Amino acid sequence: MPPGRRAGNRPARQGRWRNHDEGGPAHEAQGPEPFETGAACISPGADKGNDLNLFEEMGLPSGLVRKLAAQGISEPTPIQSHAIPHALNGHDVMGLAQTGTGKTAAFGLPLIARMMKEDTRPGPKMVGSLILAPTRELAGQIRDTLLPLVRDTPMKIGVVVGGQSINVQIKRLEKGTHILVATPGRLLDLLDRRALRLDEAKFLVLDEADQMLDLGFIHALRKIAGLLPKERQTMLFSATMPKQMEEIAGSYLTHPKRVQVAPPGKAADKVTQAVHFIAKAEKPSLLIELLAKHKDELALVFGRTKHGSDKLARKLESAGFSVAAIHGNKSQGQRDRALKSFRDGQVKVLVATDVAARGLDIPDVKHVYNFDLPNVPENYIHRIGRTARAGKDGAAIAFCSPDEMGELKDIQKVLGTTIPVISGRPWADLPDPTAKPKGRGPGGGGGNRRGRGGKGPGGGGQGGGGGQSQGAGPGGGGGNRRRRGGGGGRSGAKAA
Repeated sequence: MPPGRRAGNRPARQGRWRNHDEGGPAHEAQGPEPFETGAACISPGADKGNDLNLFEEMGLPSGLVRKLAAQGISEPTPIQSHAIPHALNGHDVMGLAQTGTGKTAAFGLPLIARMMKEDTRPGPKMVGSLILAPTRELAGQIRDTLLPLVRDTPMKIGVVVGGQSINVQIKRLEKGTHILVATPGRLLDLLDRRALRLDEAKFLVLDEADQMLDLGFIHALRKIAGLLPKERQTMLFSATMPKQMEEIAGSYLTHPKRVQVAPPGKAADKVTQAVHFIAKAEKPSLLIELLAKHKDELALVFGRTKHGSDKLARKLESAGFSVAAIHGNKSQGQRDRALKSFRDGQVKVLVATDVAARGLDIPDVKHVYNFDLPNVPENYIHRIGRTARAGKDGAAIAFCSPDEMGELKDIQKVLGTTIPVISGRPWADLPDPTAKPKGRGPGGGGGNRRGRGGKGPGGGGQGGGGGQSQGAGPGGGGGNRRRRGGGGGRSGAKAA
């Protein structure tokens, strides 16, 4: 769990919190509502009287507060300050916040608190609370964050993910589970085998819901939704807000309280970003040069493909770096060992595909390199969110080759800003080499009515591809109906 701000032995400041449901100004989010009209949105600074600064003021059980204090945590982060009170009051919650801001505790603390109050033991194969996560790594991290909070209590936390023995997981589920953390695919496998039941689950959490959409889990989520009781509390957390999220919210949430501590698509404030415009063949050499400047600091390098990531890792290893790689083709054991070595500092460079971009909390990562730009612009936000965690500083460097200009433009559109250029000049937009030529083969497309198509390679429109003569110069764009020709090409004689 990324720690909140740590305080010394300050006395609790009483009387500063007023229940959000009691009225008072609520700050509406900018832009269109992703939910039904009436979903509340609270942002930091909107009402200082509602800004919770100590866990004691939220009404969390004293046992939980002591366990947080034992970890050196006495003050909540902004997303925790605004989400926890709503969750404790039993409301559905939609939390939108940058990565590294403590989202796991924002849903984990109220979930455990309410289950402690319920004080019921799940029956055989029953699940009391379900937490869905998009990746195995994130599911394991959520479990590791919650385990210290339920120590010395009867609560059992289980994890079911792919890449591990399903028979062992079935055995563990037989006696019932208070809190189950799962990836959608493995959860459906277990449901198909009737290894567990969700019809008595009273709490549901969807963490990094937008990544589940990106990974194609939309159909799995619809199926899981039909197996859950209608009377439940649901919390949904993410760092970005794609359009499909409205459908997820409509299927899972009832009159949710929307809490937002940063605009959708906003990168962490303490991340310094920069881009190098560089030819694809030169990327490995530049990466080696940059990594050599901080050999003792942790660096995360993102590639686009599994094969390319392995190849890059081998190249970095031959250059003298301690490096590991993780991606979907690695076994769960290999991925766990690589992440542990990276966290412990035995490996200084981790090469990964986007399987590692979501939710992983590795506080000491100082540098993130986008060796290949992501196809999904929102993934850039999650990639660079692996650095500058828990208030620390970090650097995010992007490499942009000529064929990645489209991806860079999409990323900057999501960011709402231009990434500073550190070397090179922006590439001109290049045509797609796989695109089919327009018009009729090498000649310009013929026109209808007046105006004849030119014979150059340009495509003719409805009014004829222009072209002033029958030379071999490029044909012009089509004109409209009765016009003699579009913006015509030059004649063969003049083209020379």
